[in-house]
Amino acid sequence: MPISSFYGLQTSLRGLLAQQRALDTTGHNIANASTQGYSRQEAVLAAAPATWIPQGGVQGGAGAHLGSGVDVQAYRRVRDTFLDLQYRAQATRLGEATALTEGLDRAELALAEPSDLGINKQLSEFWDAWSDLANSPDDAAARQALVESAGALAEAFTTVDMQFQLVGQQAQGEYDALTAAGGEVETTAREIAALNDTIKRFVTAGDIPNDLMDQRDLLLDKLATLGTTSITSLPDGTVEVVFGGPGDPPMIDATGYNAPALTNPGGRLGALRDLAAVPGGVIDSFRTELGTVAQTLATAVNTLHGAPFFSVTHAPPASYGAATLAVAVTPATIRADASGDAGANTIALAIAELRGKQADSGYNAFIARVGSEVRASVREEANAQALTDAVLDRRESVAGVSLDEEMGNIVKFQRAYQASSRAMSTMDEMLDVLINRTGKVGL
Repeated sequence: MPISSFYGLQTSLRGLLAQQRALDTTGHNIANASTQGYSRQEAVLAAAPATWIPQGGVQGGAGAHLGSGVDVQAYRRVRDTFLDLQYRAQATRLGEATALTEGLDRAELALAEPSDLGINKQLSEFWDAWSDLANSPDDAAARQALVESAGALAEAFTTVDMQFQLVGQQAQGEYDALTAAGGEVETTAREIAALNDTIKRFVTAGDIPNDLMDQRDLLLDKLATLGTTSITSLPDGTVEVVFGGPGDPPMIDATGYNAPALTNPGGRLGALRDLAAVPGGVIDSFRTELGTVAQTLATAVNTLHGAPFFSVTHAPPASYGAATLAVAVTPATIRADASGDAGANTIALAIAELRGKQADSGYNAFIARVGSEVRASVREEANAQALTDAVLDRRESVAGVSLDEEMGNIVKFQRAYQASSRAMSTMDEMLDVLINRTGKVGL
């Protein structure tokens, strides 16, 4: 098959167009260097199909293939799916640790320890008041001071319990807001489902919508912080998403969005549910243990007093005794001694000697438990943050835009474009001689 004299022009034109598209892609990368969730793209170049030339121009004889230039095969999104999987797993862990730390921090602040407003301080002043009464059993001022000290102690228990209850309610409120109709989980999932439909149409038509896929991946990252997210990529470009524990039905599939089961959500939702659960949640266990301390205090004092000094009316659930701890005596009904003799103080001495016993040790153990759980949660959050940052750095090294690399690509594609342009100019000059000067004698 004879080769057209214009064959070289077409080859050079392919080179010009390919390098121009590569420059356009590089410019797109540079423009989105700071865009969150953007994955750098590259024009995939490949040699255009060659033309077979028979030897000597005779059909059927031995010959060779003459190259015809370059074509852009695709605009590839540079992304590592394994790093995406790692990042989302760590994001789930970080979301859970962060939510738990926030809740425990609020619970620890409710204790106000050590401070003059904490229960420890009020317990100390309560025992001091009994010691003062033992020194002056008939002193009306000492009796009044004891009632006031006991009231302050009961109020401190009630206040801490109320603060714990508020922390649990805040956790439950956030969980409900995230999972409610129109909440962040549903909104994010519906956006992913809508992008699925759009991406599917492009992929079916033979196109790869890289920027839409970036938007979808960014939403999947956001979803992973809220709960465990399992993603399956399908041949039509869509993804199937299971949100929650193993065995849960897909939240996003070919039909679109489906309300998640949330049997074991993990992530931020899992931590919020663990904090707020009644019974068995973290805050519930704090309130229960605080109630045990209050009940221990009331039982010990009441037993020695010989008559109710404190009252505890359990609020539902019955273990929250600290919520209703109250003083059940007046200055006149306080018993300093069982005999009732003037100046006798055996009961006051016995109760004063409860300092450092079960109630104090129980409360100190409770404080230690809260502090220990806070420290463990902070450590877990720090570890999760470090691992998440490490995976993110690795992912950015693959998918992120490096301005230095892109500037190098600009120079490379610019030189290639100039070379193709020069080849076209040279071919044009040759054709000019062939067309305009062929047949002119002496030229």
